[in-house]
Amino acid sequence: MDFPEALRATRRRRHLSQLDLALRSGTTQRHLSFIETGRSRPGRTLVVRLGESMELSLSERNELLLAAGYAPVYPRTPLDDVSLAHVRAALGHILTGHLPYPAIVVDAGHDLVLANNAFELLTEGVAAHLLRPPVNVLRLSLHPEGLAPRIANLAGWARHILDRLPRDELYDELSGYVPEPSPGPDHVGFAAPMVLRTARGELRLTTTITTFATALDVTVAELRLEAFLPADPATAALLAGS
Repeated sequence: MDFPEALRATRRRRHLSQLDLALRSGTTQRHLSFIETGRSRPGRTLVVRLGESMELSLSERNELLLAAGYAPVYPRTPLDDVSLAHVRAALGHILTGHLPYPAIVVDAGHDLVLANNAFELLTEGVAAHLLRPPVNVLRLSLHPEGLAPRIANLAGWARHILDRLPRDELYDELSGYVPEPSPGPDHVGFAAPMVLRTARGELRLTTTITTFATALDVTVAELRLEAFLPADPATAALLAGS
């Protein structure tokens, strides 16, 4: 896809008019129209501003730069690189601090990067092939040999997962594991819990997602820290071992 077509398609996916994007990025609608028709070639700085104005991910901004004929601006550093030691340390502190509740870190492909010791409670009885790296946590959750047989509200919980996914190969695979949900909400509370049967008893868990909001490295920006929290006092007591 050439740059004018890529820009036009991305702008429309974001439901922005040319005037909206022009105002956000500090240019004119006329100039933006010329860019989208190929009559004008934008400078590198403007391409970066356009990506920022459309709230693209760092990876998507790099793709837009490449389409415009420029080198990517945002690096993708391996997480084990020495320059990201402070990131690994910060994640380790957060994971440890979340104990006795489970917490994990995943990448953009939903593959497991890090986990605290409490995560083992969720994976008890899971087939060994699902725990061999790279461990895709969505497959781990919904596969018939994963957590799925122990999730009491599988249909509803799985729908929360699938509704956030693009319609790609992973979606097609996972949706084939999931039963049809019953109409209407099947929970009471501030958020839909995952109801999981474990050796300690039945756990009702909700989740929160934490990201590095100001990251300028693609690897760091794509990390997601998912923390599981007890949805009721009984679950809190079971996880605390009391």
